[in-house]
Amino acid sequence: MLFGRTNANMFLVEEQRRNPALSGDFSMLFGDIVRSCKAIAQVVSHGALARLPSELASQNPDGGSQRTLDLLSNEAFLQHCGWGGHLAAMSSGEMDDICPLPADGQRGNYLLVFEPLDGASNIDVNLTVGSIFSVLRCPEDCRDPTAADFLQPGTSQLAAGYALYGPSTMLVLTVGNGTHGFTLDREIGEFLLTHPNLKIPAATRNFAINTSNERFWEPPIRRYVDECLAGQTGNREKDFNMRWVASMVADVHRILMRGGVFMYPRDTKDLSRPGHLELLHRANPMAMIVEQADGLASTGYERIGDVIPTELHGQVPVILGSRDEVERIDRYHREYASGDDKPFSSPLFATRTLFRAG
Repeated sequence: MLFGRTNANMFLVEEQRRNPALSGDFSMLFGDIVRSCKAIAQVVSHGALARLPSELASQNPDGGSQRTLDLLSNEAFLQHCGWGGHLAAMSSGEMDDICPLPADGQRGNYLLVFEPLDGASNIDVNLTVGSIFSVLRCPEDCRDPTAADFLQPGTSQLAAGYALYGPSTMLVLTVGNGTHGFTLDREIGEFLLTHPNLKIPAATRNFAINTSNERFWEPPIRRYVDECLAGQTGNREKDFNMRWVASMVADVHRILMRGGVFMYPRDTKDLSRPGHLELLHRANPMAMIVEQADGLASTGYERIGDVIPTELHGQVPVILGSRDEVERIDRYHREYASGDDKPFSSPLFATRTLFRAG
């Protein structure tokens, strides 16, 4: 214990003893992830003062601070996690292909998937951003991992977490035994357990969605949001609050702390896209975190964790948070698909959607 609290590495060692699936170098890999998040917290705190080293400068010709912090955050994960010998390969939301490890280096049994800086569009206005990560087991007898080895459903994740770079830096983590929050004590440089066993209330009066896309929403989402906006005068007979930060980490963190539902649904703006958030780098890890906190995570049509990835950067709709609300939204999608939701059904819309029931 440190000053009466458990630090993140001690917590992982204890979890490793309970769960044989986390055997081997898992706790040491997590130590590398922790160091990456600490480094990014420092980088983000510099804001517009951050500067790229010469070897990365060519990747940011306009010198924008958002791109600078994106590159530095990505580099933090690559540098801290790539040389410890605990990984077989990595995949970053910032890189088109996977990042293989040096051929002459030691290889581990894990795959790391990460979004180095979620919500980077908030950088220029100094709002909260974060990092998201997920750990998968590398298939047995795989010496040279390819992108195909990363295409595992969310239910295969060994661990998932995010770091939140706000007024304080927090790390939220699950290894399949609840969701737990740690706060960075900068004086001693340790993440200390401050929020054990986080639980999302089943009922809520809060929702998060970008309402500027309302004209493109599918009818089930429009139906749900309209009911929330109607408040006490509508059939829900209660008032709702809407919040939207445009940083998935920040929006999901509020839900973990206070309850709510986060929605980034599929829309009709581009029917060739099944969603807007990457399944591997964002949706799967956040779904695991939320489900381990007694919430639900859905595309509107199926559980996110059951979706089989078909490409490294494939995207899905995301609806997650308080159980009662996610179940209601799923029901609205089923009713619409079956034609039982007459006031909100549109034959033209239904025939064009990729999710129409067969």
